[in-house]
Order: sequence, then C-alpha cells, then structure tokens
Amino acid sequence: MSDALSRYSRREFQQLALAAFAPSTRHRTLAGVRFEVIRNGRSKTRAYLLIHGNEQTAREVLREHMKAHRGTAHLVEQDTRMVPVGNGGKLDPNRLFSRAGAERNLKRFNSGWSDGAIARELHRLDRERGKLIAALLPPRGGLLVTLHNNSEGYSVKDEIEISNATSIRKPDEPHEFFLATAKADFEALAKSPYNVVLQSEAAGEDDGSLSRLMAARGVRYVNLEVELGKRAMQHEMLNWLEANVP
Repeated sequence: MSDALSRYSRREFQQLALAAFAPSTRHRTLAGVRFEVIRNGRSKTRAYLLIHGNEQTAREVLREHMKAHRGTAHLVEQDTRMVPVGNGGKLDPNRLFSRAGAERNLKRFNSGWSDGAIARELHRLDRERGKLIAALLPPRGGLLVTLHNNSEGYSVKDEIEISNATSIRKPDEPHEFFLATAKADFEALAKSPYNVVLQSEAAGEDDGSLSRLMAARGVRYVNLEVELGKRAMQHEMLNWLEANVP
C-alpha cells in the first residue's frame, strides 16, 4: 500500500472514494427558468429533465435516481406547472422550445397582455432559447430522458394517432408509458412490459414541446410518463430503461 493510502483506514478510504463520485448540485437560470442541476460523475451520455414543477412524483424519483446513476439532471425549481414570465405573466416551460409554441401559450394564459407585451417576451425567449437547449442536450449519440406525471386524464391514448409506431402492452394502464423519438430506442423499449410509442417525426401543430423539437433534430429522447403518485412504478420503469437502453 502506498504512503498516501496508508494514512487512511479501509473505511475512510471507501468514504473518500464514494465522496469523489457523489452527486453535486448547483443552480442556474436558463431562458428565465430556474433549475436545480444535479451531476453525478463525468459521464455525459445521459441527460435527464424535470420540466414541470408540480409533478412531484417525478421530482422525487429523479433525485433518488441521480444518487446511483451517472449523468446530468435539470430539475425546474418552480413548484407549479407554469413559470413566471414578463410583468406578472406565466408560461408552460414545455411550450417555449419554439417561437410558435411559446406564442400560442402566452396568448392562452395571459389574456390581459397586449400584442407588444407578447412580442417582447417572444423576443427575449428567442435570444435565450438556444442556451437552454444546449444545456439540456446530451452529447451526440447520447440520450435525454424526461420524467413527467399526469393527473388530468392525459394518457398514451392521446399519442397513438400521431405516433409512427406503438407497443401497447398494458392497455388497462394507459397513464404509464414511454415516448421515444429514435427507432432503436423504441425497439428496445418495446421489449419491455410497458406501453411505448414512437414519434420520430415532428407531426401536427407546433406546440413548442421538447419532444417535438428533439424529433425534428433527430436527438435520442425518451419521455417517461406515469400517473401522479405512482412513485414505485416510475422508479421501476426508469430502472428498466437504464438496464436495457444503451
């Protein structure tokens, strides 16, 4: 044993080794949205995202997951679905990934805003959107995993018609499913006991969502959708993904 190592007991050395790979946490603001950023290790092949602050089951699962898995996670700090923008306005953060989607969302939820106020907010988002996207993206060939919870009736049934392929293994549990943008990821997930849809093309109206943007850019993206409160199920599905999707 070297002189350096001989200074420590086996237990102390193990504690130092664990500390060296312990997740680190910082905070940053991107496109006006405040994020908690958790990084575990130096690997960048996996990126994770929680974009809606009111989806607390997904937040709990992702925080726990990052203690044992390498990668970088961005978790929105707002505890509501909407984030504040402009002078007393609000915006769904999963609708700001395109100008068209952001404009529709701003008009929908800020009926008292003038055209000028909406235009100013859109210009700000145009300036800042690129930095947000760059921060969230995995490296080329890597995978971006987002965690969502649903509580208002949304399910895989809403996605089937606009999907390129489907694997519905649990039709009686439509609120739990994967949505993938890459065919290879879909094929891997289709071997699971869970519902899976493939959306490799940005079809339909531009809603400003991240999944649509990732499909358009050809980025590997998987959304893990689970009913709010089903923590064990979301944890189970995320672990299946980690073990079976390269």
